[in-house]
Amino acid sequence: MKPRRTVAAIAAVAAVSVFAAGCGRSGGGELGAEDAPATEAASAAAGDFGSLKDVCGSGDAKTASAQGVTASEINVGVFSDVGFTKNSEFDDAAKVFTSWCNDAGGINGRKIVYNLRDTKMLEVRQRMIEACRDDFAIVGGGAALDSGGVEERLKCLLPDIPAQTSMVDNIGSDLQIDAIGAGHSYARYVGYYKWLITEAHPDSAGAIGFISGDSPVTKTIGAQNVEGMKAVGGTVVYDDLYPAVGVSDWTPYAQAIKSKGVKGLVFLGDFRSLAKLEQVLKSIDYKLDWIDANSNAYGSSFQELGGDAVAFQNNYADLSGVAPLEAKDDIPALEQVEELYKKYAPKADITFPALRAFSSWLLFAKSAQECGDDLTRKCLYDTAREQTDWTAGGLQADVDISETDAPIKCFDVVQLKADGWEIADFKPDTDDLYRCDAPEIKFTGDYGKPLTLASVGKSLSDFQ
Repeated sequence: MKPRRTVAAIAAVAAVSVFAAGCGRSGGGELGAEDAPATEAASAAAGDFGSLKDVCGSGDAKTASAQGVTASEINVGVFSDVGFTKNSEFDDAAKVFTSWCNDAGGINGRKIVYNLRDTKMLEVRQRMIEACRDDFAIVGGGAALDSGGVEERLKCLLPDIPAQTSMVDNIGSDLQIDAIGAGHSYARYVGYYKWLITEAHPDSAGAIGFISGDSPVTKTIGAQNVEGMKAVGGTVVYDDLYPAVGVSDWTPYAQAIKSKGVKGLVFLGDFRSLAKLEQVLKSIDYKLDWIDANSNAYGSSFQELGGDAVAFQNNYADLSGVAPLEAKDDIPALEQVEELYKKYAPKADITFPALRAFSSWLLFAKSAQECGDDLTRKCLYDTAREQTDWTAGGLQADVDISETDAPIKCFDVVQLKADGWEIADFKPDTDDLYRCDAPEIKFTGDYGKPLTLASVGKSLSDFQ
């Protein structure tokens, strides 16, 4: 039996564990009036999205082909911790996507009905049991303590196309597809790290520091990233944890960073804590060559909290091959997302996790559409796995989803300036947005493994 945890401890886990998925708010703010008209991009060619054709549309589906599927509807679960975090980004993304898709005719005429599975942080297993009872698949969401539901999901053979994954048991588990192609056995940020220490700031390579939130989720990610940094030539001179419940005074950490001569700092945790740390670093007049604020800090909130202290440092974030919002004028798919939000959720932020959720929703819808009337879980999963150059219509660098465990090859970097985030000068080589020369670094440390069908007494032969 697992020990009980206090609400404060769980809140702390939530605060630091969002790094597992590279979460971050885009800071887009309110996008328009409730009655904002749809533009040509939002209503383009019925169910087309970006470069994807016929994602959604009318049809003549007639059968109840699987659990959660009738002749007129497809029931889909969306996991979220919104009842605890009050962050509605996965709910917003689901509302926007399904509203657009249903207005375009649904999937072969079937309307998508999404069921928000609010875990309230502590109720992942309970929500998964409900999803196993009612849903056809799980799409476009995530939960900080997601390992609590993976065993139930595999027992009921429920496919999952998440926007984020957090814990080792769940990342790369069976019947799960990550739309950005991140394999669980490989270091995710080594292309970015290599760029930081060999090109952008080569003098920093011998003096790297790490600070991670002291939670099971972030400690594991921190250890993995230390291994990745060392693999690309970085020397780690400082590696520390901060209490997940928060720090009242960041001065000892700032002084330790200074005394160790840290030139490049990787921060794994809540951007609110990083903002406070950077305020202290400025107060002692210590400027590093760079700080990896991670995509958790990607948005206006980090800058607003940190003030001139964050402008004092060189803050970067790697978006793992997802298109930066700053490139929307050059990417029709990003422009279309913005127009859809204006129409269907004008008061919602377009966040980085929301873009990942859109990729998941698009992969689900396109695959389900190709299955036609005979829409089964196996057809959905197998069809999605056949995608060898998935770009979500232009929202991300292309990935080969047919590889179940492969490294992220492409990365893109944003940098925080006085006027906000902008695309960094990282010498992209693909579509002038991405750089796809990341080394393949497979973990050698023992960090645990994702659950498999075999671990719950099932096999692919049971999957229908």
